[in-house]
Amino acid sequence: MSSTDPASAPSGDGGDQHARVRDAAAARGLAISIRERPQANSLFEAAELLGIPPSGIVKTLVVKRASTGSGTQGEYLFALVPGGRSISWPKLRALVGVNKLRLPEPELALAATGYERGTIVPIGSTTDWPIYADESIVGQRIAMGAGAHGYSLFVDADDLIAAYGATVADISVPEERRD
Repeated sequence: MSSTDPASAPSGDGGDQHARVRDAAAARGLAISIRERPQANSLFEAAELLGIPPSGIVKTLVVKRASTGSGTQGEYLFALVPGGRSISWPKLRALVGVNKLRLPEPELALAATGYERGTIVPIGSTTDWPIYADESIVGQRIAMGAGAHGYSLFVDADDLIAAYGATVADISVPEERRD
């Protein structure tokens, strides 16, 4: 990869990845803020560090569709799911109209978005994959990946949904407790 390829920019220090995110947001008229944050060991710790409820942290999950033989377009989608909830695979499959969906391996997620897992955000992704947002984020100011480790991006969910033409639906279930 060349040094001008956005996917080759290191995700550790922000830098080029933040410029990519900011440029993509500006191109869509989307107001965002990016804030450095310390490492957190849990959703609840991260929420406390950011001063928001756990449901205010939204995971951007890259989901791979079953191969259709139509090339790369349509292979992936983004699912936006709030903290404390997980994808409901039956709900998402029904909404998308497919029988098979799965989380891709980390290297495939990186190739599909230009971002490492844990930093993924639809804003500035190398491909504008379709976005499916859980209905519970509507009307919220949310925190999500910022394209680089150690940072969070804040955006109004309604503005993000409108800017990307996201599909809003009930696509999640409460996470099972892990003790």
